[in-house]
Amino acid sequence: MTGARGKGAVKPAEDRKVGKRKASVDRSSIRKAKKEKKAKKDPNKPKRPPSAFFVFLEEFRTTFKKENPNVKAVSAVGKAAGEMWKSMSEEEKGPYEVKAQKRKAEYEKQMKDYNKKQEISANGRDAEEVNDEENEGSGEEEEEEDEDED
Repeated sequence: MTGARGKGAVKPAEDRKVGKRKASVDRSSIRKAKKEKKAKKDPNKPKRPPSAFFVFLEEFRTTFKKENPNVKAVSAVGKAAGEMWKSMSEEEKGPYEVKAQKRKAEYEKQMKDYNKKQEISANGRDAEEVNDEENEGSGEEEEEEDEDED
């Protein structure tokens, strides 16, 4: 019984497989490969709009700093704002959600304009050509001419 292995017996070190570690890899080459894969950000692209919480946080940050001028930690402001936001009712959150929706609508409009510009540059056409085509398609020029004749 002394040599028998039961359910909870530990294997001796000799039985374990040796050499489980992976071969060392040059990490700098991996980092370079990741950087190359990542697309560069366009500085002209509009920023995403803030959520209702972040709209609230903008206002809360100023009041918190006035009340607590000695607190310099960003995390303290964030924690206090998070607790305040959780304790607020839906009616109290309402104005912030409305502001966030307005900013989102603005953002969508800016993105639409931005995407048009991207398509124009990708197609290699001038902006004037595209504007002429849009005016022809919508019939704006024809309406203006009809009004002038009256």
